Amino acid sequence: MAPRVQLEKAAWRWVESVRPEDIQREHIEIAYRICVPACKRGACRRNCKGNPNCLVGVGEHAWLGEINENSFHNIDDPNSERRDKNTFVGLTNLGATCYVNTFLQVWFHNLELRRTLYLCQNARAEEHNMDSDYEPRNICEHLQYLFALLQNSNRRYIDPSGLVKALGLDTGQQQDAQEFSKLFLSLLEDTLSKQKNPNLQNVIQQQFCGQMSYVTVCNQCGRASPLPSRYYELELNIQGHKNLTECVTEFLKEEKLDGDNRYFCESCQSKQNATRRIKLHSLPRILNLQLMRFVFDRQTGHKKKLNTFISFPEQLDMGPFLEGKEDEKCVYELSAVLIHRGVSAYSGHYIAHVRDARTSDWYKFNDEEIEKMEGKKLQLGIEEDIAETVKSQTRKPKCSKGYHCSRNAYMLVYTCQREEDTDPMETNVEVPGFLQRLVDRDNRKFEEWCLEMADMRKQSVDKGKAKHEEVKELYELLPAEDGQQYEFVPLEWLKKWLDDSTVTKEIDNGNFLCSHGKLHPDKVGEAKRISVKAAELLFDRYGGGPRLDGSTLCEECVGQRCRVLRLKNQLAEDYKEVTCLVKGPPKSDEGYWVGKTSLRSWRQLALEQLEEDEEETKHSDGKTNGEGPEITATKEYGPENQDDEEMKNFNEDILCRHGGLSILESERRLVTVEVWSKLRVYFPKAPQFTQLQEPCQQCLRLEREGKENEALNRMMASEQKSSLLNLFQEKNRPTLTKWPQETDILYIVPLFFVDEWRKFIRRPTKTSPVSSVGNSLLLCPHEGFMFTHDSMLKGDAQHIALLWPGEWEVISRHFLVDQPISICRISEATPNGSSVEYTTQPELCRDCREGFIFQQQRDMREYAQATVYVRKVIDDKRIMKEAAPEMNVSGSEAEDEREEPVAKVDGEQDPDFSQSEDGAKRQRLGEGTIGAAASPAPMASCGKSGIRRSTRHRKLRGEKALIVSANQTLKELKIQIMHAFSVAPFDQNLSIDGRCLADDSATLGSLGVIPESVICLKADEPIADYAAMDDVYQVCMPEEGFKGTGLLGH
Repeated sequence: MAPRVQLEKAAWRWVESVRPEDIQREHIEIAYRICVPACKRGACRRNCKGNPNCLVGVGEHAWLGEINENSFHNIDDPNSERRDKNTFVGLTNLGATCYVNTFLQVWFHNLELRRTLYLCQNARAEEHNMDSDYEPRNICEHLQYLFALLQNSNRRYIDPSGLVKALGLDTGQQQDAQEFSKLFLSLLEDTLSKQKNPNLQNVIQQQFCGQMSYVTVCNQCGRASPLPSRYYELELNIQGHKNLTECVTEFLKEEKLDGDNRYFCESCQSKQNATRRIKLHSLPRILNLQLMRFVFDRQTGHKKKLNTFISFPEQLDMGPFLEGKEDEKCVYELSAVLIHRGVSAYSGHYIAHVRDARTSDWYKFNDEEIEKMEGKKLQLGIEEDIAETVKSQTRKPKCSKGYHCSRNAYMLVYTCQREEDTDPMETNVEVPGFLQRLVDRDNRKFEEWCLEMADMRKQSVDKGKAKHEEVKELYELLPAEDGQQYEFVPLEWLKKWLDDSTVTKEIDNGNFLCSHGKLHPDKVGEAKRISVKAAELLFDRYGGGPRLDGSTLCEECVGQRCRVLRLKNQLAEDYKEVTCLVKGPPKSDEGYWVGKTSLRSWRQLALEQLEEDEEETKHSDGKTNGEGPEITATKEYGPENQDDEEMKNFNEDILCRHGGLSILESERRLVTVEVWSKLRVYFPKAPQFTQLQEPCQQCLRLEREGKENEALNRMMASEQKSSLLNLFQEKNRPTLTKWPQETDILYIVPLFFVDEWRKFIRRPTKTSPVSSVGNSLLLCPHEGFMFTHDSMLKGDAQHIALLWPGEWEVISRHFLVDQPISICRISEATPNGSSVEYTTQPELCRDCREGFIFQQQRDMREYAQATVYVRKVIDDKRIMKEAAPEMNVSGSEAEDEREEPVAKVDGEQDPDFSQSEDGAKRQRLGEGTIGAAASPAPMASCGKSGIRRSTRHRKLRGEKALIVSANQTLKELKIQIMHAFSVAPFDQNLSIDGRCLADDSATLGSLGVIPESVICLKADEPIADYAAMDDVYQVCMPEEGFKGTGLLGH
């Protein structure tokens, strides 16, 4: 089918030869495209919106092909939630509880522990009424029920939220997995110790507890002092080691106690050098080896992960490590490996590899997902391939047969080999009857849910099949045959009717109506013509309206469109003729003034005028049909159209605000009478000005007055500049730091007044003259002065400018002065010499001054989103020239570069930073101001050069600007500095004005860090462990661990 634009042009091509009064029925049907051939299936890739007879690509393909039952519903197969045969059950991750899930799976596969828990008394479960849900109360009841579900549930995974909630764990915060293991086993041991059955009271000790002693031997007398102890796991340091044997050997190695760490010997009754070591006397049935991957960094105050490869065997002989039993074999077999994936101690994911005690098959437990390893061997390769970001990556070492190597394993579980382990009775654990009843009840609920989901799927499929038959039947009735009656329905409604995912609403044709209550010609492209039989069925089933049939084709709209299009066609010819005529000059005393902008865009204005005539028949959100390339081509004047779009009426661009002819001759031109007569046809209401029309007299008078005012301003500026030349050029300015000897009085005006006055002097014709001084800006409501001599020396001078008495006389003559302000020097002779005092007129208002100072100090303490500058130095003197790419830096570098140059102080060596001989830092040049009284003595000489100093802080090389708030802590600032300079917080030594900033928990406001402060950063040796920097960045709040949870008895 032809493109939409071609269909629109074809629908109105007949208007070239047919006048509006000669329109017939056939012309109306052509305009509404009734006779356009319908598209056949396969001919269109998508629906032809310009063709009301095209019923292809509206969504019918989903109903006319083969039936796909899955397309009739969005319900997953409930059997996908069913546990597969001969597999284990997973545990739902509740947010960040993967560390809990891994240990629960490891403990579940401890058959002795599971058997013991099943034997615990549970009167509530035994007497539970099956009509209600069972809710365990203590940890034993929770584990009983959870283990029973893990063993015999029909679900693919179960929800451990009951146990997690009972323990009071935060499901959104990842905790230390090793600490959780210790606390949980301790809590379980305490709970089991209260059981009446004595065989259950010591199960945790029998399973996990071994005996060791800390033996200290005095080097002087040889006395050995053993300290017996129990252990439930061995915490092995892995730093600097490659295999498990090295780790165990270091754990048991001898430690020297000397120096300040000497041992007090009871035999010698004095502190003596000694040795201390750990001796293992017995090993538990289940040996838990904690690989200390998560260590405390004393420098950062946080944990970090050691991503070190450690090799460990499938079979571990602990005999050589037992005291007095070195020759005996004590073989352990690897039964579980707990993995932490990730480089940081504060993020990542926990999974467990566990060996099935019955079949010796290895399984990977990853929350809900359970994967059986191929063969009988443990496979860790994929866990070590997880993307790591540690820059100091090491290659994975080769492992011997029977060994495994991992840098993510953080706990190894070994089980002691015993002959009775092969006994089927030992490996078979039966769920007690009272627990099995609870499991059966949960399984029945699961089966009911599966049946309910299956029934919902079936209902959806049945409904879909019925809809399929309905659509198939109706779609075949949709096409309207030639010569038969027809109706229109919205295209969008048809698409939604064929889209089963949306609810089919009633048919709404209200948006298609023109002002005459019939089908608008512009809307025919958004409607589809269907047979009356199909329309009857659709309106009967879904309702709606109004019904639009062949009688609703609007003859009035078609006639109006015909008239406008014919005028548009004539417009093209007139445009060409006018373009040729305007090239010739008009005859003398004959012609009309036309705006140049109007003349350039008159065809576009004429089109808009014509379209306004048909506005009442034009649909509000429709686009006029027939607007082809001819109309869009009228916008051919490029950028000038931006101004033309603002002009609504022809010739208004030469109309002044008084309604007369504009005085700007450059914006208008003369055209002939013939040209004007043709333009007048299209713009009968346009302003008309003959060649003899005089410009607006009011505009001429205002122009003369404006020129006179400019001349007066030039004279005024010249006179003021000559009388106040030094003030304008900033030369020979008085300062308070070095009071001039030739006068005892100086006058004060606002710096704002001087700046505005200089602007007027530089551009008198573009800037309004300054009429008054405005000294009230420097006064309080009681008309007292706001500054003292000392405060102006310390910085308040940035608000004022100082004047000589002669300059003040000139200013008093040229400007209105609301209140003179002066400062006087009074010298008095005393026995100890002469004393000098300074007074101001008006005098200082002390109450307002105190309030002003209080508000200043408060602003310094309570700022938000302020800028401070961090300057990196070496040896407190030399700036670090090389800085890392700026991150989180505020302020515009471009603005800093545009500042005017700053004069260098004599003797200054380093352009960035220097110190005087006595070690005091020189004052920053940026603190000076124009005519400022606060400039130190060296600055006075610089001021004579006439170079204007910027009040903005000038950033130096090796210095970065950071956005901070008064209530943020020093620790948070160090995190920002770490990103800006790549210096870890524990390597940062910060100081401000020679004062060290050391308290990380203190706020910047309490430390005296104010906006625009310069903080010096001295860095220690750079950190090489980027993962540690990541840990520091992630932890901004103190770690609370399991505080407040049930693991600590809360």
